[in-house]
Amino acid sequence: MPASTESVRLRESGPADPAPEPDLRHHGDAEVRGADAGLTDLAVNVRTGTPPAWLKDRIAASLDGLAAYPDGRAARRAIAARHGLPAERVLLTSGAAEAFVLIARALPARRPVVVHPQFTEPEAALRDAGHDVGRVLLDERDGFRLAPDAVPRDADLVVVGNPTNPTSVLHPAAVLARLARPGRTLVVDEAFMDAVPGERESLAGHTDLPGLVVLRSLTKTWGLAGLRIGYVLAAEDTIATLERAQPLWPVSSPALTAAEACCAPEALAEAAAAAEEIAADRAHLLARLGECGQIRVAGPAAGPFVLIRLPGAAEVRTGLRERGFAVRRGDTFPGLGPDWLRLAVRDRATTDRFAAALAEVLGRV
Repeated sequence: MPASTESVRLRESGPADPAPEPDLRHHGDAEVRGADAGLTDLAVNVRTGTPPAWLKDRIAASLDGLAAYPDGRAARRAIAARHGLPAERVLLTSGAAEAFVLIARALPARRPVVVHPQFTEPEAALRDAGHDVGRVLLDERDGFRLAPDAVPRDADLVVVGNPTNPTSVLHPAAVLARLARPGRTLVVDEAFMDAVPGERESLAGHTDLPGLVVLRSLTKTWGLAGLRIGYVLAAEDTIATLERAQPLWPVSSPALTAAEACCAPEALAEAAAAAEEIAADRAHLLARLGECGQIRVAGPAAGPFVLIRLPGAAEVRTGLRERGFAVRRGDTFPGLGPDWLRLAVRDRATTDRFAAALAEVLGRV
C-alpha cells in the first residue's frame, strides 16, 4: 500500500486535491508511444532537433571503449568545473530520476514535503521508499508562486522545481534560499534551468546554503532522454551518502562521454543560444494562445513549456490528437485538475500549425 499523503495549502480557500488521487507515474512520453509516435509532439519537453550531430559523433566514438568498465572521473571533473565546484560535490546519475530514488532511500527524512504542482517523480520515489509525504499546493491565484512560510517549519526534506514543471514558473533564488536551514535537506530540481537565458535564479554552484541539493539533467536541452544522464550537486558528505546507495558503474560510458562533452565551452555557448531561441519561440506561442479568449496561461512562463487552463481540456486534447498533435494532460499533477494542459515550446512554424488546429477544435468543443 502506498504511504499516505498530507496536503498543506497556502490558504484555506486554496485548490482542492483532484479526485481520484493523481497518477504520479504518468509522464508526457505516454502521449507519443506506439501508434501515436507520429503525432507532432508538444507533450514531451525535450528540445527538437537534438542531439546535435557533433554530440552524436562523440557518443558514437565512445562505443569503441565499451569493453572497459565506465570511468566517470573526467565527466565528474568537467561538471564540477562547469559549476565552479570541487569534484567531490558532484554525483553522476542515470538521469535525474535516479537521483530522486537515491534521495528517497538514502537520506534521512521524518517529514518530507513536496511543493506542487511539479514533476511527480520525486513524490512517487518518496512514497515507494515508505515515506509519508506532505504536499504544499501552490495556488493559481498567486501565479503558482512559492511563499517560503507555506512550507512547514518541521519539514526536514523539501523538494521544489525551478523552473517548475509543469507551471513554468521560475522562483527567485533568494526565495528558495529562505527554505534552507540546518537539519533540512532542500532539493531543488533544476532539470530545465539550462533552458532559461543566463540560468538566472539558479542555485547550482552555491555552497553557502545548509542542506542544499541541486539536481540537473542533460536530457532536455541535448535530447538525451534515451541515454539517461544527470547529476547531483551537494555537500561532500551528502554526495558520499548518495553514492553509497548507488550500484557500481551506474552511468554508462557513452553517457559519461556526453556529460563531459556538454560541459565544453562550445557546448555551453550552444545551450545558451538555444535558451534565447526558446524564449523567443515561447513568446510567439503565448501570442498565438492570446488569440483564444477562453485560454488562461499560468506564469509568467520561464521554461521550454507553458501551462494553460481552458474549459473542456480533455475534449480539446482529444480533438488535437485527431488533428495530429499530442499535448500533456494536467490532471496527473497534484494541485491541478482536468482543465489544465501543458504545451512544449516548439518552433514558430509548428506553433502556427498547432494554433490553427487549436482554433478549429475550440470552435467545435
